[in-house]
Amino acid sequence: MWEDLEHLKRQLPLLEYLWRHNWTGRRVSCRQEYIGLCPLHLETRPSFYVNATKNLFYCHGCGCGGDLIRFVQLYCNLSFQDSVAQLEKELSPVASVSVDQLLEDAVAFYQDHLHRHKEALQYLNQRGLCDLELIRQMGIGYAPGGSLRRHLAECGYSLDLMSQVGLVNRHGCDTFLRRVVFPCVDRGRLINLYGRSIGGAPTHRFLPRPKGGLFAWERVRTSRTVILVEGLFDLAVLWQAGFLNTTCALGTHPTQEQFLQLCDQPGREVLIAFDFDPNGAGQQAARSLAQRLDDHGLGARIVQLPEGEDPNSYFVAGATAADFASCLQQAQPL
Repeated sequence: MWEDLEHLKRQLPLLEYLWRHNWTGRRVSCRQEYIGLCPLHLETRPSFYVNATKNLFYCHGCGCGGDLIRFVQLYCNLSFQDSVAQLEKELSPVASVSVDQLLEDAVAFYQDHLHRHKEALQYLNQRGLCDLELIRQMGIGYAPGGSLRRHLAECGYSLDLMSQVGLVNRHGCDTFLRRVVFPCVDRGRLINLYGRSIGGAPTHRFLPRPKGGLFAWERVRTSRTVILVEGLFDLAVLWQAGFLNTTCALGTHPTQEQFLQLCDQPGREVLIAFDFDPNGAGQQAARSLAQRLDDHGLGARIVQLPEGEDPNSYFVAGATAADFASCLQQAQPL
């Protein structure tokens, strides 16, 4: 196993991987050492060193260091095993293209089945999402279970590839069974799927792949004011109500990539509309994020919703666009 890992790291040197991902560094010695801004945290003075000979990195700013696999773990927020799998995919362009097309075909299958199953449409209506054009634009689908494997096999995909990507389990069953499915697109590329259970299964599911950046960031990145929410149903009802400058972190703790996206425009104001949980978890996460944004020179305000509500449940309970606009106007800084 360790021989295979060393072979993998020799095939894709750390410095080459960084260059592929748009890192810029300058050579600082005759020993093949390079320095540049750290991709793992925000900084203004370079403190990220790469030793091309040893194939290692170390950042004097955040204290992180290690080899290629460790960097991918930190940069993509993946486990060790998933990081190795991600690197193997990058080394196999043909396989990567096959995976991209596999995900596209799976999403098309889910979209086709959404309107065939009343329980899926009823669930969307219960969550306050009734605009069919918006549902189409977001690419929402439904996984009924029972036929995905057969459909993808007919398209020419192997069971091994479906399983490796995470679309089916070891028994060949659809892992998104009885879930409404949202495609996660990053810079025009479909990179993951999010499934929300409408039955008794665990509520949330992603494929074992990076989630990517902020949802639909290309659509909102030019906005001077951005509304940040936790979940995709929060985002969907806000888009439906006309708040098109809304994006989603797919949770309360943005990844480093997502945080850097929020900070890519000086002077931007971020309105954080996380869940107003009874236990205070959502608001605690909002305050922590607001402090980080404030530390990096951005304006950040926390949107106060009624106790126990999130943006989605607030609209389901009868709130109007004017009600939410009032919440935005009353949003408080730290």
